[in-house]
Amino acid sequence: MALRRNKKKIQDDPTEEALPEVEGVRHLGPWDSTERSPGDDESYIDLGPLLVRVREGLEVQLPADGNAGEIGSVVLVAESAALELRAFAATRSGGLWDEVRDDLILEVARLDGECEQVEGIFGPELLVKVKVDLPNGEKGFQPSRIVGIEGPRWLLRATFLGDAGLNPSDEGLLIDTLRDVIVQRGPEPRIPRESLLLTVPSDATLISSEE
Repeated sequence: MALRRNKKKIQDDPTEEALPEVEGVRHLGPWDSTERSPGDDESYIDLGPLLVRVREGLEVQLPADGNAGEIGSVVLVAESAALELRAFAATRSGGLWDEVRDDLILEVARLDGECEQVEGIFGPELLVKVKVDLPNGEKGFQPSRIVGIEGPRWLLRATFLGDAGLNPSDEGLLIDTLRDVIVQRGPEPRIPRESLLLTVPSDATLISSEE
């Protein structure tokens, strides 16, 4: 399902406020809610645990996970590329991305895919190719770039798909969108790796992809 804003206009504001100093790889975002607030910026959508700034040229999709109808991710689509965002609870000591990354490497191997670990702007990340059956019956592969960013008791997993997975870049619309994300983990006690489920904004309408 895609998301349509009813009242607020999504716009790309060329003016950027001064960025506060934050230690580690997040010094230019993504942010914790204690570090940054969207304020009156109407280009942000509130998905509960995630505040996402949607620029011109992006379509927002909120796919349901399984039959329960829970929403565990948001997908930002831009022409031939997309960015999937998922947030998870983590411990104060950090290190969850190391564990998750190792699990992803094993899963790609199980699927007989290719996986390369490289050092990126957010630290270690994965370049993945998984075999798929194409619509014409031939064999192909699905490329992705998987990035993990840890904050105060949370892990944000960003998966770049399509052209953004095949030709990774540290510039452009999708990487800017990732840097603008604000995570609202909340004070509740949670089990590490527990998914931070998203909510649909009250001022938005879910539409089918066929509209």
